[in-house]
Amino acid sequence: MSEPAATLPVVHRGRRPASLAWSVFAAVVALPVAGVSLFRAVPAEWPLPVIQLLSFTPWLAVPAGLALVLALAGRRTWVVMTTAVLLAAQLFWLFPFDMGRPVPPQAGAPAPVSLTVMTINSEFGQADAGAIAQLVRDKHVDVLTVQEHTQALEDRLDAARLREVLPHLLSSPTDDASGSAVYSRFPLEAVGQLPDTPFQMPVVRVTAVSGEATAVVTMTSVHTLPPVDERIGQWRSDLMALSRQASRPGRQVLLGDFNATYDHLEFRQFLDGPLQEKGADGSRLVDIGMASGGRFAPTWPMENLALPGIVIDHVVTSSDIRHSGYSVHRVPGTDHAAVLAALEVPAS
Repeated sequence: MSEPAATLPVVHRGRRPASLAWSVFAAVVALPVAGVSLFRAVPAEWPLPVIQLLSFTPWLAVPAGLALVLALAGRRTWVVMTTAVLLAAQLFWLFPFDMGRPVPPQAGAPAPVSLTVMTINSEFGQADAGAIAQLVRDKHVDVLTVQEHTQALEDRLDAARLREVLPHLLSSPTDDASGSAVYSRFPLEAVGQLPDTPFQMPVVRVTAVSGEATAVVTMTSVHTLPPVDERIGQWRSDLMALSRQASRPGRQVLLGDFNATYDHLEFRQFLDGPLQEKGADGSRLVDIGMASGGRFAPTWPMENLALPGIVIDHVVTSSDIRHSGYSVHRVPGTDHAAVLAALEVPAS
């Protein structure tokens, strides 16, 4: 008789230590992302440190994605689900459904007037005037707004023959950061200054002409106070002043250094405007950079890149103004990029 085969013992293996380690690494990476995401998700007037952290929200997609990869390696369901939700939140904030889009033109409306605008914070007038003038020529810019404008910069722009392209000028240069200038191919009419703002924010009326069609646009050169130290209250006040200006009758274009990103509640409230001032269709103001997918096209800082770049310079329009182009360009001498937008303004 043959002997029965010996039965081998069954060994129950636990999860490998490496699996736990990957899950721990995923949690470590995800934790700070979750903390900032909580502030982003809750609509509140947060204190200064949170406001500054929220500026970098778009870049949280990178560690959130890394956390999900680590969680998948760890194979713990709850860690995978948590990091997946965290990444989904980042992607939703990168490409939100409520970003605001131009209202489609009415059937049978006349052809719009094309208007290319450009804005640049010159960093105390240190921007390269030749580079600005060349960019204006190459991109066929019709209106240029300059923040932190100085007399020295104006003289250099004159030497670079900018006035041959943009002959109309409303200028108020200063030696500090409050100076401003608006250059235009078309006639300019000074409307005034936004009140109670430390930096000049001039409002002008531009009459653009294309063939026999004309379009009248009210433009505001924006320069809010940055949200630092005790100035955060003034920053909020400046954005409220811009909201009031944007709600005025007529087609509005507000462009310049907002010192705010789309991830700041205060900036989104500015885009929303007062409910009673929204269009009949509930339309909001349109941030051309957001509508063009420019979340990863930073405008600051352009020099001494110690921080990830963020988008604080914007071109914002009324919802009935459409756009056909958007771009960001580095200019030597300033820590801000030049921002350009090609607009299509309904004919008057």
